[in-house]
Amino acid sequence: MILFLAGTSDARELAVFLHQNGYRLLATVVTQSAADSLQDCGIEHHVGRLTHEDMLRLGTEIGAEVIVDASHPFAEEASKTAIGTAKSMRIPYLRFERKDSIFNHELITEVDSYEQAALEAKKRGGTIMLTTGSKTLATFTKHLLNPNIKLYARMLPNMENMEKCASLGIPQKNIIAIQGPFSKELNHSLYKQYGVTLMITKESGKVGSMDEKIEAAIEQRIEVIIIKRPRIDYGNKYSTFEEILKQLQGVSNNG
Repeated sequence: MILFLAGTSDARELAVFLHQNGYRLLATVVTQSAADSLQDCGIEHHVGRLTHEDMLRLGTEIGAEVIVDASHPFAEEASKTAIGTAKSMRIPYLRFERKDSIFNHELITEVDSYEQAALEAKKRGGTIMLTTGSKTLATFTKHLLNPNIKLYARMLPNMENMEKCASLGIPQKNIIAIQGPFSKELNHSLYKQYGVTLMITKESGKVGSMDEKIEAAIEQRIEVIIIKRPRIDYGNKYSTFEEILKQLQGVSNNG
């Protein structure tokens, strides 16, 4: 049995791939919508964030023989919890993570944190489109809600996000509530519609539609701030489904 941390669209595809190859897995997800997509494929799941104790108990209950961590590249705490749980259970830990996208352009600035991104954006001013989600929204509103900046927040259209925007003072007209994936053409249209001069994104990789956002911005001569991924020593890290499958052979008995 595999304890599987799912957090991205390609994580779901990996879970389905392993399931189709005869492996039993319990996938942990944060949202009900993610759980529904796995349930449609016949994959067992657990909804909710897990502490180390929670994950250890869950892993022990299902008799996990290996942990496959396919959580989002920015879900730093989830990965650290999974690494610690694998050590506690004395079972292998395998990290699946989409390959990095490589950009080198005069319009792009790379930073190491959300705070640094907010401060860099504050220096530039103008019309900013924030595409980093709602989790760290307060970091940006603290610095960017001022008369010299027009801030647009692009995020998933759920009630929690809308309430968070309201509580932080983002006007409804400045919320772009939409669910991806986003084509380069759609990004072009959104930048043009809102007169964007600066776009902020995370180093989430090609599957996270990062490339389309950046390419569209560069073509319109829009500045880009990229928040780099957390640097975690995962140990066993792989970027293809086939590599994960190969590592699982001989570790798990498909049950």
